[in-house]
Amino acid sequence: MRQVPARFLKFKKDYPEIAEAYEKLASECHTAGPLNERDRALVKLGVATGSGVEGSVRSQVRKALDLGISPDEIRHTIVLSLTAIGFPKMMAILNWAEVILREVPTRASSKKDPSKSAHKSNQEKK
Repeated sequence: MRQVPARFLKFKKDYPEIAEAYEKLASECHTAGPLNERDRALVKLGVATGSGVEGSVRSQVRKALDLGISPDEIRHTIVLSLTAIGFPKMMAILNWAEVILREVPTRASSKKDPSKSAHKSNQEKK
């Protein structure tokens, strides 16, 4: 598990009741439907991406990595937002994600441009 941001830890210390209620609400949302943990993590990364909130994106990237979701799957999830949020915003969010992904020891071996791999796959189908 990756390190929880110091700001969140301070919030939990300063406002323990609110933090507890927040974590309970999150837990209830997770168990309210049929999605498995992996799918929920990808959906939440997509929602964070759409929100454009840096802290949320970084948090969801960390959580996805903790679940074994690969850096390429994380990048692809963000790239899928391109037509919904626009190129500049998607690129900014990829940069936020890369800050977290640089912490992954195997990053160099798994890093590839998802748009190129998808393009190559589409070219091979022709």
